[in-house]
Amino acid sequence: MVKDLFERIQNNKGPLGKWASQAEGYFVFPKLEGELGPRMQFGGKDILNWSLNDYLGLANHPEVRKADTEAAAQYGAAYPMGARMMSGHTKYHEQLENELAAFVMKESAYLLNFGYQGIMSTIDALATKNDVIVYDVDAHACIIDGVRLHMGKRFTYRHNDLASMEKNLQRATKLAEVTGGGILFITEGVFGMRGQQGKLKEIVAMKEKYNFRLLVDDAHGFGTLGKTGAGAGEEQGCQDGIDVYFSTFAKSMANIGAFIAADKDIIDYLKYNLRSQMFAKALPMIQTIGSLKRLELLRNHPELKDKLWENVNALQNGLRERNFNIGDTNTCVTPVYLEGSVPEAMIMVNDLRENYGIFLSIVIYPVIPKGIILLRMIPTTSHTLSDVEETLTAFEAIREKLENGTYKEIASRTTVDLDA
Repeated sequence: MVKDLFERIQNNKGPLGKWASQAEGYFVFPKLEGELGPRMQFGGKDILNWSLNDYLGLANHPEVRKADTEAAAQYGAAYPMGARMMSGHTKYHEQLENELAAFVMKESAYLLNFGYQGIMSTIDALATKNDVIVYDVDAHACIIDGVRLHMGKRFTYRHNDLASMEKNLQRATKLAEVTGGGILFITEGVFGMRGQQGKLKEIVAMKEKYNFRLLVDDAHGFGTLGKTGAGAGEEQGCQDGIDVYFSTFAKSMANIGAFIAADKDIIDYLKYNLRSQMFAKALPMIQTIGSLKRLELLRNHPELKDKLWENVNALQNGLRERNFNIGDTNTCVTPVYLEGSVPEAMIMVNDLRENYGIFLSIVIYPVIPKGIILLRMIPTTSHTLSDVEETLTAFEAIREKLENGTYKEIASRTTVDLDA
């Protein structure tokens, strides 16, 4: 007898979905109100927000708002209507691509309507069934989903582990020699959960020994790292060794969309083979013209990045001085690792929001190991040093409550259905 397709879904909500009855609307899918920025409203209360990826504070920059408004007034939300290949694009799409390519020091670039689907489609287009993919085990979900489309072999290496990289490159080389294919190596410029830079310089150096092409997802590095803000490759002095550079507009550019950059022949190939772009609507004019303004500000106002790093250093140094574990982050991403259960984590975050007015992202099992609570903060240019001090004071208070059992005791009196 054939089972009802929905039977599994109704009986097993998934590792995160099982928390929906306790978490939805508060811990997940929270409803923030007010203009995007470090001070917003949550549940009717003012909160200090460390959960936005608006690194350079461009979301509400007056020049950005003006550019977005004028583009909307002139073109509306739909233009151009349809996929670029068939329905056309504009001089602004081409201008943005040319400026992005120059900024990240690549020969050519191509706009993507969404970053997540864009990099998935890029992986699919670059690798055939005869090719082998080697990628970091901690890669972002968009990379993992892109690799799942691959019909050939793939190997994962231990996170940022050079010995594991080389071992898997050796395995990939032997296999590719049999299949007659090539090797695509994928990593990230910045790992968004832990805040570590990918070991791009060392990976590029491995090209002297192994024949592979390198794809880098630099979503968190673009705009925040490097002398000009061109990302992790510029920061590490190896941008030339990155064969295909990817970034989204959803972080430093405070917008929707993304791009890939590479040698012209590679971009020309991808333009005609990226299914997610060939068969989907082009990036609308509001995002295209708006991104031109954002890129202009990013290029011409280095003080935006300088202020970002002033806040990053104040926050991370303050946490270290107070003996908080922030791992080995060397980027703006600021993780704080604490020990505790999922119920304790829920009580602690509730306390942070309701009694200290601090809003941030919480990460728990199964995303990270049991017994660990990860509080992730994203400092931005818009934050102030006063915001940092307020947050450090709150963190000292919640750590004491976690360590003295206050949260554990409250959790014991609170209904938390672990099997929901």
